[in-house]
Amino acid sequence: MSKQINIALIGNPNTGKTSVFNALTGLNQQVGNYPGITVEKKEGICKLDRNLKAHVIDLPGTYSLNASSLDENVVIELLLNRNDKDFPDVVVVVSDVENLKRNLLLFTQIKDLEIPTILAINMADRMDYKGISLDIPYLEEHLKTKIALISTRKKTGIEDLKALIENYKEMSSEPCLKASEIDNDYFNKLRKAFPNQLLYKLWLVITQDVNFGKTNRKEINAINSFKTKTKGDLKRLQQKETIKRYQFINNVLKIGQTIDVNQAKDLRSKLDRILTHKIYGYLIFFLILLVIFQAIYDWSAIPMEFIDSTFAQFSEWTKNALPAGDFTSLLAEGIIPGLGGIVIFIPQIAFLFLFIAILEESGYMSRVVFLMDKIMRRFGLSGKSIVPLISGTACAIPAIMATRNIESWKERLITILVTPFTTCAARLPVYLIIISLVIPEGSFLGLGYQALTLMLLYLIGFGSAVFSAYLLNKVLKIQSKTFFVVEMPNYKLPLFKNVALTVLEKTKSFVVGAGKIILAISIVLWVLASYGPGENFNNAEKIVSQKFQKDNLNESELSKKIASHKLEHSFIGIAGHAIEPAIRPLGYDWKIGIAIVSSFAAREVFVGTLATIYSVGSDDEETIKNRMAGEVNPILGGPLFNFASGISLLLFYAFAMQCMSTLAIVKRETNSWKWPAYQLVVMTALAYLVALASYQFLK
Repeated sequence: MSKQINIALIGNPNTGKTSVFNALTGLNQQVGNYPGITVEKKEGICKLDRNLKAHVIDLPGTYSLNASSLDENVVIELLLNRNDKDFPDVVVVVSDVENLKRNLLLFTQIKDLEIPTILAINMADRMDYKGISLDIPYLEEHLKTKIALISTRKKTGIEDLKALIENYKEMSSEPCLKASEIDNDYFNKLRKAFPNQLLYKLWLVITQDVNFGKTNRKEINAINSFKTKTKGDLKRLQQKETIKRYQFINNVLKIGQTIDVNQAKDLRSKLDRILTHKIYGYLIFFLILLVIFQAIYDWSAIPMEFIDSTFAQFSEWTKNALPAGDFTSLLAEGIIPGLGGIVIFIPQIAFLFLFIAILEESGYMSRVVFLMDKIMRRFGLSGKSIVPLISGTACAIPAIMATRNIESWKERLITILVTPFTTCAARLPVYLIIISLVIPEGSFLGLGYQALTLMLLYLIGFGSAVFSAYLLNKVLKIQSKTFFVVEMPNYKLPLFKNVALTVLEKTKSFVVGAGKIILAISIVLWVLASYGPGENFNNAEKIVSQKFQKDNLNESELSKKIASHKLEHSFIGIAGHAIEPAIRPLGYDWKIGIAIVSSFAAREVFVGTLATIYSVGSDDEETIKNRMAGEVNPILGGPLFNFASGISLLLFYAFAMQCMSTLAIVKRETNSWKWPAYQLVVMTALAYLVALASYQFLK
């Protein structure tokens, strides 16, 4: 029987920790949340030998064990709680060879907790380029650890790291230095009061505001009662501790590390001058966005057409191959079209995540954060707010969670409230299908009208978020003051494996999460559309036959009329007609109204809902796009999805609240239903008014 150990990967942001995690676990990984907290948790399995495998946890990036944000608290909570099932048997501290001095602060703190700790020095392939040389035996001796010199890019040193992990029991757990010397009297009293506890653990409990989970609460309260010093005194002691640690690190690196400045070749400063320039920086970022949106359309066109026709054929085959009946109708008219409505957008969503991953991996995203800080400040936000706003293009839920690293409550609250304006991936299917119907395929200066429209919608969303932040900054009377600090990582070519795993993980998460909702809603919608009350539904064939008796319709045309009559008098048709007076001024019919209401579960459900509604009772092999293009406006005549109604619908979704899941996460992050209620009311009203104005103007 094989044994399993726990490994915790810990390190500063931008040290390549995720690359090490991917190198150790490969595809044997999953993403979730820590119990009771909405901080992302990545874990995976690494096989070491026949009888030993490791459960690897990739902890949130942190600069030290002096936590300043909720995700950093996760690291401390785990390291201080030996009762936790994930408590590490061995810690791997991932450091960057170019920033070793800064990375070692965290390493020395973890060593003080007397947990077997390995130092993995990453990006070793850049040592010659930067003129860096390391005396590994000297560093191992004075840091009281074992060192793995690795390069995830060149795939070197990973086997050495695995070998060290296997032999973790042979490693010294002795601290590097005596941090208690900063105040011997205080720490001696602390040691006497709690003789059976680690001294540094006591110190962290006293100085950190952390939820220690399963740790004995009486014990924690007893330790906290030892706060005999004021907050100011404790802060000064923390500063002394940091100074002492850096003195130790400097002394070790004087001999253990040499840097030949003349040998280092660095283009970073030249690139930074261009990419963060007050004019060129914004222009380059704008051009990058243009290229991304053009590529999303051009590269995904062929696979989308293939998926669209495949689902239509599969639906038709199901109807012909299986015995006629309700189950066959449910499959052919409900489940398959509903799922097809989301699968068709996998290529575009995957490309969106691909570009975001490349920008993050290359180090460019940090430059965007720095560049945008100057603008954000004017609207009551900090540069850190741009990270949730940009990540909101994937999904608002993790984007709102990402606000946890914003120290100011006012800035964090404003960011939470405005993030849903940014165009998330769930809106993308709605935008793409409507744009393809109402925007022509021409081009301007080599850029397609459709791609430009998509980019304009993204800019409208971002602009709305920033303008709303400006208004909220004026309205909310909350006093706060923060400072913006951002690290500029080195530029690097994105690792193919990291990008591929990110795209696979994010796309899978999006499709599986959306697929569950769409499958459930498709079944419900099919039932509501396939059954109805009263004579109008039950005697549909007789009523339609009598009505069109003189028109000499063939069998196919008559069956279409019967299907349309049944749908209009079904349960879903009755509900749609009930809300139609409210949405008719926006250019929508009752079918679109049903899709809008059902899409509150998740925006991407809009397309799946229309696919289900339009497929009910249809015997023709037609794609969702063709069915929508063939819809006729019952009052004005002509296509229902024309330029005016299409723009109205696009703008409605640009401003409307994203989904019920977003409301739930806003409630959780603000600990109140007041803020999500404000969001829902204000954004829905704004969406309605903008859509109304645009349709009335354009029609």
